[in-house]
Amino acid sequence: MHEPAILPEPRLLVRAPGATTLGPATTIACSPGAEHVASLVRALLSPATGFPLADRPSRAPRASAGASDQIADSHPLDASGCDVVLELEPSLARLGPEGYRLVVDADAVRLAAAGVAGLRNAAQTLRQLLDPAIFRRAAVRGADWAIPHVVVEDSPRFPWRGAHLDVSRHFMPAHFLYRFVDLLALHKLNVLHLHLTDDQGWRFPSAAYPRLTEVGSWRAESMRGHAREGRFDGTPHGGSYSRAELVDLVAYAGERNVTVVPEIDLPGHTQAAIAAYPFLGNLADELGVWTRWGVSEHVLNVEDAALDFCRTLLGELLDVFPGRYVHVGGDECPKSEWRASASVQRRIAALGLAGEDALQGWFTAELGAFLAGAGRSLVGWDEILEGGNLPAGATVMSWRGTSGGRTAARAGFDVVMCPEAPCYFDHYQSDDPREPLAIHGCNTLADVYAYEPVPADLESDAAGHVLGSQLQLWTEYLPEPADVEYMAFPRAAALAEVTWSGPGRDLARFTDRLGSHLARLDELGVNYRPLAGPQPWQEGGTGVRKRH
Repeated sequence: MHEPAILPEPRLLVRAPGATTLGPATTIACSPGAEHVASLVRALLSPATGFPLADRPSRAPRASAGASDQIADSHPLDASGCDVVLELEPSLARLGPEGYRLVVDADAVRLAAAGVAGLRNAAQTLRQLLDPAIFRRAAVRGADWAIPHVVVEDSPRFPWRGAHLDVSRHFMPAHFLYRFVDLLALHKLNVLHLHLTDDQGWRFPSAAYPRLTEVGSWRAESMRGHAREGRFDGTPHGGSYSRAELVDLVAYAGERNVTVVPEIDLPGHTQAAIAAYPFLGNLADELGVWTRWGVSEHVLNVEDAALDFCRTLLGELLDVFPGRYVHVGGDECPKSEWRASASVQRRIAALGLAGEDALQGWFTAELGAFLAGAGRSLVGWDEILEGGNLPAGATVMSWRGTSGGRTAARAGFDVVMCPEAPCYFDHYQSDDPREPLAIHGCNTLADVYAYEPVPADLESDAAGHVLGSQLQLWTEYLPEPADVEYMAFPRAAALAEVTWSGPGRDLARFTDRLGSHLARLDELGVNYRPLAGPQPWQEGGTGVRKRH
């Protein structure tokens, strides 16, 4: 009797003899408040099974003997004759907002949690208990939809288990973002950090500043090969999202327990914005959207008009993305233009600041105050620590190693640990010369799985400020969705287990389960990197895709 290959590994899984089989008459019953999860269960199971999984009217909770006002703890919803039961059970609050209990026995398939988020996680685990064919998009004839009898009780270690996707360097169509959300949800990753703007392209629509997408979303060409070679392809590249596309994506992701955190990078990485609206820059010369990779020297000025632009833009962003967190970048902001600008130097003097780093700290604080006034929280890369004056309630993403994260956590700020090693998935996956072109570095599957987000030298109080971790997918060298998938998987599965399952992980056990899990990705058509290593690319085949 084999233990099911659940990924990320649950805290408790007990296998029992027997199995329960889904069939055409299978129904779903919900306790009050759990109805929305029924639609997710149906979306996950109905396409491949072909079963309607119709709703069954909820039954009144059974009372414990001699206590009519209490709900029986073990079976609060009568499942007699019912196959799938979704229950909101207050006693499971001990498992936290995302924890759940899943019980499959001869009577029913029971998904229980204190809240809807936990039920959604339970639904993803239920899907993994079935044959990998459950991941197909059309009905599979003659399949056996048996679910092994198990008891699973589970909850995540960290509340922030994320994936960053850069859609600025190479635009990713909206339909791929939906697919990417589905893949995150399958692995119980619950944050999609969407990098919407940069020097090379602006993807967020603005009613107040329409030229941001009319002009800023297209560049004349892109670099070909490695950036150090200085070659270009001569082909225009661009694209942007409509407001409706983003609103719908946020809703779709929310139904799958994924929060979309938008990033508008400020005040650096803004050449695309300056190309659209030259008044934002520091020079008299007009600029184009940048065609090179790397970091442009052209940054926002700090006049009142530029700050008004930022506030207006963020206000529009808040209307589309209702979540608590808003990322304002803050990384890699060159100061050469500020040092040479008389108006910037006057601003520094008028504010009584020590210099350009302090000016960026003031700029970030202005954005933080605006977001706080709207009930939101600022997130920034670890450079936002350098100018001092970090806004209260800010969250720091530590990417240049872990020192910034340790400093922020010890100062009482929340932290998302995402150091370049091993969390940057635009880096090579091995030193095999057949690996597709990447920026530099090497983060192997084993490196990712061995990662510990909480530094060993961090005191317990500070360690409590580590919200979790996330992977980064920068797309200079990932022009197509299939390239993103190849660099993301299976490393994303490893980080999912790191952030969900916590200490005590075993690489051999993970690799064994991963072998079964890859069969699920096969059914989904994911262009993942094979465990055996990269394969020579062949026309019409799988493996490494050609690179321009």
